[in-house]
Amino acid sequence: MIVAMPPVATEIPAVELAYALESFFTEHAQAAVLEDGRVIFDMRTARYSIAAEQGRCLLHLWSEERNIVRTICGLQARKDDLRLETRRFGHSRAQMLELVPSCDRRTPSSREITRTRYLHVLDRALLRAFPEWTADGLRTAADLEDSFGPAYARGILTRGTSAWSVIAVNGQETQSTIDGILTLGILWLAYCREHGNGRRLFEGLKIILPPGTGRTTYARVPWLNNAVAKWEVCEFDERAEQITSVDISGGNLHAQLVHAFNPERTLERFRPVIARVTELMRPGLRAATEIRPRGPAEIGFILHGLEFARIQHGLAPGSFARQDEITFGAGANETPLTAETEELFRELTQRLFENRHASGSMRNPLFRLQPERWLESMLRRDIEEIEPALRGDVVYSQVPAFAAGDRAMLDLLTVTQAGRLAVLELKADDSLHLPLQSLDYWSRVRQLQGEHAFQKHGYFPGIKLSEAAPLLYLVAPALRIHPSTDAILRHLSSEVQWELIGLNEDWRKRRKVILRKRGGTGPAT
Repeated sequence: MIVAMPPVATEIPAVELAYALESFFTEHAQAAVLEDGRVIFDMRTARYSIAAEQGRCLLHLWSEERNIVRTICGLQARKDDLRLETRRFGHSRAQMLELVPSCDRRTPSSREITRTRYLHVLDRALLRAFPEWTADGLRTAADLEDSFGPAYARGILTRGTSAWSVIAVNGQETQSTIDGILTLGILWLAYCREHGNGRRLFEGLKIILPPGTGRTTYARVPWLNNAVAKWEVCEFDERAEQITSVDISGGNLHAQLVHAFNPERTLERFRPVIARVTELMRPGLRAATEIRPRGPAEIGFILHGLEFARIQHGLAPGSFARQDEITFGAGANETPLTAETEELFRELTQRLFENRHASGSMRNPLFRLQPERWLESMLRRDIEEIEPALRGDVVYSQVPAFAAGDRAMLDLLTVTQAGRLAVLELKADDSLHLPLQSLDYWSRVRQLQGEHAFQKHGYFPGIKLSEAAPLLYLVAPALRIHPSTDAILRHLSSEVQWELIGLNEDWRKRRKVILRKRGGTGPAT
């Protein structure tokens, strides 16, 4: 919850200002920082630190594009936004920053105008691109009962008794919305077939994307079931009103894997610095904290999946000397741990310990933050609890795998007792896109497996890995599995052997499998 503040907040103590800022960033993981109405930081990729020292509240924001430090003099809460009165160092004139929950600043009416205009242009372009077919029923109207939102244009192309389902998205939508088109497209194809009353034979789905935005879709389509439907991908240049077919036969992205490291060696190297951090913790938090190496030069301090402090070994600012830097904060917060910020560290970690536990309140943002990482931390320790066929002694979590500049983090990667790779994708909340997001990770592992990358980079030492395609496990609380999940999974290639596992709702206290479904038969032999 955002702390309610009066319109004039110049007398608010620095610690309370820091708490209000931290609460906002914790509550809104996709927040943005505006200056003069312009987005200057997208908090999905930017980082921040907050310090309350010497009676001042300092906010440090940085990203690849810019770096700013401001003194926060006051703030005002307005609905979901926060307006900050700030000053730069050496400047007496106050400046305003605005914290908003999302980067998308378009009004509902402007989004509707853009989508309506796109629909008309798309209709004309379809007639030119497919002159032997008739476009029918193009619309963007929301149909929440069937999971269709207004961001996607839907319709059909008909020619006699033959038909194609069509789904398209305009270039003004966010990249995450564009990446979600295939999920909605599969559901639209299923809807058209179910409601076609047998009068038309729907051959497949045409997916229409803005130019240069289809990398994720191109990688997914080759892993769909060609025996169930035909799949065609096109790009649509709105200015030229031209639709062009895209060849996605080589759509798999080239993936790269980071080298495995020795976690025990990393812990030993950082032992004195770890001791400094743990000495500041109260005994209860110290006992509950997981101290986990993130790489050969980084240690994370984690409470139920939430990293609240970290040690990083790197270059000191302005020199070639190397140093160990300790920062703390949940989410994107990275506040340096110094003598001046030790009290803020104690206060933050105490609130974290009091609110983030199995019997905590869902109303508290620290309890709700990063539920998938909480679930991951529990399954990583007891993975055989949900699937006895998996080996619990070689479980890798948050494995970085790169593809065409994108950094993907595999939730959990392990092997079966027979040495077959197994990919686990976890969701703690309802997600329509779980099946295809899981497919992204599975396809990368499949490619890396074919290149023998896991053996080359030091994973699964001493284990003979099977050449069979990886298994895919989708794990979520049973009541949080989206009703459309089954329909989407049925459209995956038979090579993708998957298992959907539903857990009990109170999984934070104890875990019990209450649902299992399986599909896929593996590659033909």
